[in-house]
Amino acid sequence: MKRVVLGVLALSVSSALMAATPKFDGARISADVKELASDAYEGRSPATAGEEKTIAFLSKQFADAGLQPGGDLKDGKRLWTQAVPLRKGDIVGTPQLSLQQGGKTITLEQGKQIAVRAAMNGATNVDISKAPLVFLGYGVKAPERNWDDFKGVDLKGKIAVVLINDPDFETGKGDFDGKGMTWYGRWPYKYEEGARQGALGVLIVHETAPASYGWATVAGSNTNTMFDVVRDNPADSHPLLEGWIQRDLAVELFRSAGQDFEALKKKAQQRDFTPVPLTGASLDAKYAVKTEVITSHNVAARLEGSTHADETILYSAHWDHIGVGEPDARGDRIFNGALDNASGTASLIELARGFAKAPRPQRSVVFLAVTAEEKGLLGSEYYATHPLYPLEKTVAMINMDGMAPFGPSRDFGIYGAARFELLDQLKDVAKGWDIRYTPDPKPEAGLFFRSDHFPFAKRGVPALSWSAGQDWVDGGVAAGKKASEDYTAKRYHQQGDEWQPDWVFAGAARDLEVLYTLGNQLANSRAWPNWSKDEAFRAVRDASADQRK
Repeated sequence: MKRVVLGVLALSVSSALMAATPKFDGARISADVKELASDAYEGRSPATAGEEKTIAFLSKQFADAGLQPGGDLKDGKRLWTQAVPLRKGDIVGTPQLSLQQGGKTITLEQGKQIAVRAAMNGATNVDISKAPLVFLGYGVKAPERNWDDFKGVDLKGKIAVVLINDPDFETGKGDFDGKGMTWYGRWPYKYEEGARQGALGVLIVHETAPASYGWATVAGSNTNTMFDVVRDNPADSHPLLEGWIQRDLAVELFRSAGQDFEALKKKAQQRDFTPVPLTGASLDAKYAVKTEVITSHNVAARLEGSTHADETILYSAHWDHIGVGEPDARGDRIFNGALDNASGTASLIELARGFAKAPRPQRSVVFLAVTAEEKGLLGSEYYATHPLYPLEKTVAMINMDGMAPFGPSRDFGIYGAARFELLDQLKDVAKGWDIRYTPDPKPEAGLFFRSDHFPFAKRGVPALSWSAGQDWVDGGVAAGKKASEDYTAKRYHQQGDEWQPDWVFAGAARDLEVLYTLGNQLANSRAWPNWSKDEAFRAVRDASADQRK
């Protein structure tokens, strides 16, 4: 992308400006993480006592910092919260699950060989008997890429078995951006497309590399309470049965049907792949689902601008986590979510403190702690469709999800890949701290679609999620990579994501200086950063250009 110079925004940060930047307190961030990730908050699941505690804590911290409520209007005054209606679903008791293959019945244990989700299509009962299984490759229907894994197959009454990620994942080249995951590779797409194609259910085959996380993460994320936005016709977006199966089970399932799993996976990477019935295999599933519409909340704090109050810089982090689930090997049932994302939420509070003490900016700054990210970016999706402040006049959205608990790094990244001026400006600001940009090291993980900036980006708002670097000042790339891999394997969406006494958050405190400077420069300018002309989000943004002066 050709760099667009936007006055001071395209300049490296001077030493004087660095000196004027607020200093953020890593020990205070750590203390707030310890609080939010304590057992008392019960894993911060929406619509629980843990949510009530979280909202009370956040509101108090923002108020103590000197910010104003920025949420829903009530009797002409802003609340600290934005109400977010959600459909909640829970499996009642233990689901009865089994496979019929080769004339034998194989009983499946929830969370072990299979992980089924509470039905979100409006059903209160799942009663499936001997439903045939059909392998549908990657489960992709992409007309613009001349790709159709369904090819007219009749899926009525059948269970679609699909692979995670894109057809390009194994080879790194093809019609789906090589190693960079597209939306077609994400699990929500697989379920939605299955529903559009009339499938009774969709089972995704789990493999660690293409999923970018292990089975423990799948089991922890999918066997608990489910949430969705309230839809007029939920069955249009959700099949009756949604779930994952272990790779080993899939291999055996394919073998009993006279098929070879690896051979069929290779065929699925080709455009001419056709659906393959898994002959002699069927699924039984029986369980009740308790479903209700509940109200969760985003929390919003606002620092009103001095001269352009109707224009907004938006910072965000998701406050929620998974809640309480089945016990792990230690007997721990609480998914505390310390790094994911008490760290981002605590950093959001600390950033707000810094802005509140600094000179008042010309544009308004909003600090938004969103709900139900773990359930599919639902809090940010709701805000993006019911904005408290117009998206057309939202200058930029900067999200924080997983902030650095140890020391600082020599680099930074963003989740996923995109071409836009906001990233160019962030790179320039970061140079003032001698921090370089490193592209996403795992584009196959599809992180661009997995964080709260995405609902804003697809509606045209320049939006990014900050990613702490892996080239640590103390230990280099080896130390950073080791810590990242260890977290993904042992703690991500597991009960082990707990606050650690050695978390000094010096890295997060330094990173907040960079993010503050970017937002403060935007808040004191007339700049409107945009997407590159070859990004699909550019056209959406340009459609509202007449509302920005």
